[in-house]
Amino acid sequence: MTHPMPVFPADFRWGVSTSAYQIEGAAAADGRGPSIWDTFAHSPGRIVDGSTGDEACDHYHRYAEDVALLAGLGVSAYRFSIAWPRVQPTGAGPANQAGLDFYDRLVDELLGHGVDPVATLFHWDLPQALEDAGGWLNRDTATRFAEYADLVAARLGDRVKLWITLNEPFIHMSLGHGMGVHAPGRMLLFDAFPVAHHQLLGHGLAVSALRARGSSPVAIANNYSPVRLAGGTDADRAAGAAYDALHNRLFTDPLLGLGYPEEPGFDPALVRDGDLDVIAAPIDVLGVNYYNPTGIRAAEEGSPLPFEIVPLDGYPRTAFDWPVVPDGLRDLLLQLRDRYGAALPPIQVTESGCAYDDVPDADGRVADPERIAYLAGHLRAVHEAIAAGVEVTGYFVWSLLDNWEWAEGFTKRFGLVHVDYATQRRTPKSSYAWFRDQVIRP
Repeated sequence: MTHPMPVFPADFRWGVSTSAYQIEGAAAADGRGPSIWDTFAHSPGRIVDGSTGDEACDHYHRYAEDVALLAGLGVSAYRFSIAWPRVQPTGAGPANQAGLDFYDRLVDELLGHGVDPVATLFHWDLPQALEDAGGWLNRDTATRFAEYADLVAARLGDRVKLWITLNEPFIHMSLGHGMGVHAPGRMLLFDAFPVAHHQLLGHGLAVSALRARGSSPVAIANNYSPVRLAGGTDADRAAGAAYDALHNRLFTDPLLGLGYPEEPGFDPALVRDGDLDVIAAPIDVLGVNYYNPTGIRAAEEGSPLPFEIVPLDGYPRTAFDWPVVPDGLRDLLLQLRDRYGAALPPIQVTESGCAYDDVPDADGRVADPERIAYLAGHLRAVHEAIAAGVEVTGYFVWSLLDNWEWAEGFTKRFGLVHVDYATQRRTPKSSYAWFRDQVIRP
């Protein structure tokens, strides 16, 4: 099946995404300090297969090979993240120049191959020293984040084409601080709300720092999951509204000048005079990460949550057991347009992808037709949203490489390129060729 694709605008930004701890390895090289994910991964029982990101895909030493893969793919942009503890080993003080040197080499390598560097400043790898001082529960971390952003922008701001401050602050709050299944492993439920405010405050302060260092556009990458109600009662609808406010609005309403939604029960005492103005500093792009909708119904009596998450039946499923719902991406993009109107900046889909159990055949080839079908469906959904008037200006596949998938370790493969973790051999999958030939059409 060829999955013929619609034609996107000529200036549409095609890219792929990765993150530092998932691919770089070199965990103790050249002065890098420990992050919360180093600590978490080395804690027994935290990672499904007992692995760590100590080596991951060894991108730190193999970045030139990986940039060559990007060039062969024909993408116009590469979204990567900068490891805060590689730049500031303790999250404070002067920059570790050897750490910045790596990103300097990476950026120059990308530009030399005609690929725009899109840099994410925080993809969950907080320096452990900051976590020891309270992490994102501590308001001071927002100030530290802005200082780190300034150090990075001073070195790279003349060449980075798009800055992304935070990756998926909702997921970092909920899984890392609410449910305890991601680093730093806190189980605070709704007491994790300070993490939301301090991440957003750090974002706003970083926006100002980045703008002071250059003219490159600035974005944030939010994870969104449209609500699918599993019932039709008033209680179900109230539960859906509560989940939508928590997952989709908590990290967007304040960015666009609307303040915090009331439904999650956010503690207003956290918000100091001027905070909301800092958070609402104008951004140039809203990054949208989408994987699937969430099924919601009313919670049982006595539940600590105002909703219950339920499986969405009747859809194909990935190896992560996530439902494959391309129309959910179209619906989400329309919902954002309808909800925020003129306040909504242009959108780029900064993550979209799927995990399957991709295995090389006897000849070493890796066929992944399910991923091709997944990407084709989601790209058609984006095209439908554009045709309906939503300003979507880019799409980044998650991910370039199979990588270390957080609490799942090496058990989930998202890449367009297969990685043999024992040898670090890279093998482009059939989806790599399809994306190059059918989507980018060099």
